[in-house]
Amino acid sequence: MATVLRCLTILTAVALAALLLTPTLHAARPQTSIADQVLLNAANRDRAAAGLAPLHWDVALAAAAHQHALLMAQKNALSHQFPGEPPMQDRARQAGARFSLIAENVAEGPSVAGLHTQWMNSPPHRANLLDPALNAVGISVVQSGSIYFAVQDFSTAVAAMSLDEQEQQVASQLTARGLRTDGSTADARKTCALDRGWAGPRPASVIRYEVPDLSRLPDDVDQRVGSGKYQSAAVGACEAGPSGSFTRYRIAILLF
Repeated sequence: MATVLRCLTILTAVALAALLLTPTLHAARPQTSIADQVLLNAANRDRAAAGLAPLHWDVALAAAAHQHALLMAQKNALSHQFPGEPPMQDRARQAGARFSLIAENVAEGPSVAGLHTQWMNSPPHRANLLDPALNAVGISVVQSGSIYFAVQDFSTAVAAMSLDEQEQQVASQLTARGLRTDGSTADARKTCALDRGWAGPRPASVIRYEVPDLSRLPDDVDQRVGSGKYQSAAVGACEAGPSGSFTRYRIAILLF
């Protein structure tokens, strides 16, 4: 029987035997099976050959992948979304995954090793496996009779950070640009939650932005704080507004 494949990728602005012969939609979160590990090792082997960083295992993505693999096995069909089922990004979020980019490969076939070969021979599936922007994966393989149903959920993972941790990361970037960051965090946090205006003493400038990655300042923010017009800054973090299932950080910077 020929292997059957499908793949799906969603972007924003910003989961040799699986001994589950009778699938159930209410199975507990699985441990990594031998079959899951086979596909993980194969993916990372081919990523290494392409000079890419390995994918790290994400238990939340694996849980989302497992629930979907069970559903495919139960229905004996491939799909990225069955009637009444949430879309992929919502399934991953509900399982606890945090991400700014997500993609999925699904397949069915008579052997686990053959699934990876077929994915690598299919340009869209190969693109997901070798996407340098993706850094996390959850995999589930479910056996139904003589057929294996497999799901790979990939993501660009977003770290879970407290407001303090978010503020410290941004403040360190401002300090590296010559600004003092000993201002009022409380006022900056209140400002972050506002759509306009500010809390506390009047600043020379207010910056608000939302990003999925705090490892660097957005280009326009970097240009403004590096203009030489300001001596100090206060950084405040708050909850980002509605963004569907994708994870973002919201930051306010008060410049003085």
